[in-house]
Amino acid sequence: MCELLTRPCFSPLLIHTGQHFSQEMSDSFFRELEIPQPDVNLEVGSGTHAAQTAQIMLRLEPVFLESPPALVLVAGDVNSTVAAALVAAKLRIPIAHVEAGLRSFDRTMPEEINRLVTDALSDFLFVTEPSGETNLRAEGVPARKIFFVGNVMIDTLLRFREKTACSTILEQFKLQPHSYAVVTLHRPSNVDDPQGLRDLFAMLSSLAREIPVIFPVHPRTRARMESSNISAGSVILTGPLGYLDFLRLLADARLVLTDSGGIQEETTVLQVPCLTLRDNTERPITISQGTNRLVGSNPANALKAALETLHAPPRSCTPPKFWDGRASARIADILQTSLAGKSE
Repeated sequence: MCELLTRPCFSPLLIHTGQHFSQEMSDSFFRELEIPQPDVNLEVGSGTHAAQTAQIMLRLEPVFLESPPALVLVAGDVNSTVAAALVAAKLRIPIAHVEAGLRSFDRTMPEEINRLVTDALSDFLFVTEPSGETNLRAEGVPARKIFFVGNVMIDTLLRFREKTACSTILEQFKLQPHSYAVVTLHRPSNVDDPQGLRDLFAMLSSLAREIPVIFPVHPRTRARMESSNISAGSVILTGPLGYLDFLRLLADARLVLTDSGGIQEETTVLQVPCLTLRDNTERPITISQGTNRLVGSNPANALKAALETLHAPPRSCTPPKFWDGRASARIADILQTSLAGKSE
């Protein structure tokens, strides 16, 4: 969005679906990342996947009908992404998808369904890593629609990393740089089964005997903990953190355990060892060229891998191609050229 605003040829309209859970957290991201306030806020809120997607579509269609855009730009793999793509496609508005082509090949993940549908509908597919192009070509997408541009999330990380020096999150929790582990968990496969979640916390408590473990708790995970009366043991719990605090926490960690896709990418650039508590990843370059390692969700395997990582030298790696802070500019260049050609 910020890149588009610097170019007079674009007149971007920013639509916030309100999908995410906390207005306070939403406001902090707009403020900390210097994103303009949205032109439209659909205020959809939480709900089941079907209800949330349907509400976004119902509220978004009138916006597009009132002022039809030349293009709809969507990012990632959340319900807002697929909902906006569906509305745009039915109104015959071209679609550009940022982070296209990522595949876990696990259709039990709602995000995988969102990726597949959005990519099938999109006219511009902006990929972050070579696997994205390989996957799309295997699905029959014409090469002319696919553009390898890099990773816009890394653009944000590189732009704001210096500002994390203002964060006091380590002092707040009495943590020393490179001497603690960070945990994030929110996927149903890890948090929806009470015994499975209880076993994961037992593993984290065992790890905490070796190194402090801090866990910014996703609301979904918090709700599962409370409903099943699961104790955090010796793990340090926090509420959800703002972007700068969380980036500071990641950047100075000795180890990260997560089931998040984006954190796999961020830790690769930050050169922080990452153990992914999943059996698959849609971001394979974080394994082949990064600091990431798949360890599954078995607590014993995860603890073994964590202890091995703590006692091994941190692995260094070269950032993947085009993860250089210029992905947004490449996307804007492509769209500017395309839209200019259509207006002639």
